[in-house]
Amino acid sequence: MRLLLIGPPGAGKGTQAVRLAAHLSIPHISTGDLFREHMDRGTELGQLVGTHMRAGLLVPDEVTIELLDERLARPDTERGFLLDGFPRNRAQAHELDGILAASGSRLDAVLDLEIPDAEVVGRIAGRRVCRQDRGHVFHVEHSPPQVAGTCTVCGGELYQREDDGEATVRRRLTVHHRETTPVLDHYRDRGLVTTLSALGPVEEVLARGLAAIGRSRVDVAGVASH
Repeated sequence: MRLLLIGPPGAGKGTQAVRLAAHLSIPHISTGDLFREHMDRGTELGQLVGTHMRAGLLVPDEVTIELLDERLARPDTERGFLLDGFPRNRAQAHELDGILAASGSRLDAVLDLEIPDAEVVGRIAGRRVCRQDRGHVFHVEHSPPQVAGTCTVCGGELYQREDDGEATVRRRLTVHHRETTPVLDHYRDRGLVTTLSALGPVEEVLARGLAAIGRSRVDVAGVASH
């Protein structure tokens, strides 16, 4: 099963990508992970990635595509894979088509996580992070600290990251809609896109994703389907 998962920031795409890949026993491939892997290994491509990231620049498409081409050629992708974070625009989608065609394969499905912009803004803008430990994260409505502005775990000060501000979140959503709409259209023309609601508990969203590709957890476990 070769899947692409698309969704705006705040939709829980990363969480769903990891869970779907685990249920299907296929690798979860994200461009962010590829960037970090090659930077840690000190490869030539990793050095290029690091140069751009340290300068606050986007990694060029040709570098990202070369990294992805190498990753998709590894043996663990023979049974399939789940792509997360690529392609981000129509040009990248065409490049991915070429990579897959060269190996005699193609995408089987594209899952589009749908969530209202207002919900995304509420989810992200409500986050508060501990200054002493970034692993401690709260939400002013859904998981508030016991004392406002204070980390319940260690007592550190809670603050809102600059990237979590409402104005920043709305800009990111604008970019997401502008860039990914053509990508969805590219795959929708082939009948590959299924749009899923990203609202509700994590397990419910996961179940929707599995149902969309004709799988259930029982199927994945190798037991007769219900």
